[in-house]
Amino acid sequence: MSANSPEGARTLDVILVKAGRTKIRYAAELLHDDGTRLAVRAPWAGDGVRDFGFVRFEAGDVFTEYYWRDRWYSVKEVRDGSGTLKGWYCDITRPAVLTGTDLVVEDLDLDLWRSADGSDVRRLDEDEFEESGLADRDPAAAAAARAALAELEARALEGGFEALLR
Repeated sequence: MSANSPEGARTLDVILVKAGRTKIRYAAELLHDDGTRLAVRAPWAGDGVRDFGFVRFEAGDVFTEYYWRDRWYSVKEVRDGSGTLKGWYCDITRPAVLTGTDLVVEDLDLDLWRSADGSDVRRLDEDEFEESGLADRDPAAAAAARAALAELEARALEGGFEALLR
């Protein structure tokens, strides 16, 4: 951890905000904070099973999550309880803000999935993004969100996120 990490803190509360409300809040172990990028690890924090059809998030899954203070996305490596990689779930967000032990991230509705073997790369929730009205309320943020999605998709198609996460 760097000097920018909360003094002696090993646990953070990750707070995902959507449309001005807390969507989910969960405890995560702080793995790394270099002042720009943070990495945390947490078990699946959702209620029950979330079956997207192309992947299931469920009890026992472990998420290693990477957040940036200067980028418009987060990347979450998803493994099952035995440690087998399922893939990467990416959220398009405003840059993360760490205040004390609260890591606040504003979800902008766009997402990307990349399967472990790279055979399935898909954009998600583009309809929700359009319906959110962000393009009208904050055109600069909407443009940053679209650029972030394009960057992540290019990385996913070119071999993955390993270089980004080192």
